[in-house]
Amino acid sequence: MANLNKVFLIGNLTRDPELRYTPGGTAVANLGIAVNRRFKDSSGELKDEVCFLTVTVWDKQAEACCQYLQKGRPVFVEGVLQSRFWETSDGQKRSAIDVRAERVQFLGSYGASKEKDAAKPEEVEMADVISQQSEAIKPDDIAWDE
Repeated sequence: MANLNKVFLIGNLTRDPELRYTPGGTAVANLGIAVNRRFKDSSGELKDEVCFLTVTVWDKQAEACCQYLQKGRPVFVEGVLQSRFWETSDGQKRSAIDVRAERVQFLGSYGASKEKDAAKPEEVEMADVISQQSEAIKPDDIAWDE
């Protein structure tokens, strides 16, 4: 039996990226994105549906996202679904499914970015931006917000 865990998303950032570092010094950023779907319901009326997702980005790619992206900016995300589980301070068990980004591509005009005087994203060497994970990062290495 074959398995496949792959997602491709195009959406807009719902907030500015949040950059943190693991105790080992690895950069990790959370992106909130909204992905819209337009469809006709059974009566033929056009409807819009929005799905809000959290995308986790690692290493140099996380730092680049925080440098160049801001709320409202469109992005293309290629990644995998990832489950996480935790217990709240009052003992309740919680879970969430997020997207772990393998690649984030900046869309839209450069004028929407934070750093007007910095190099345009197209001028950034992509080999420096794409994450090359040498070791697995465990969910316990991350300070998750509840």
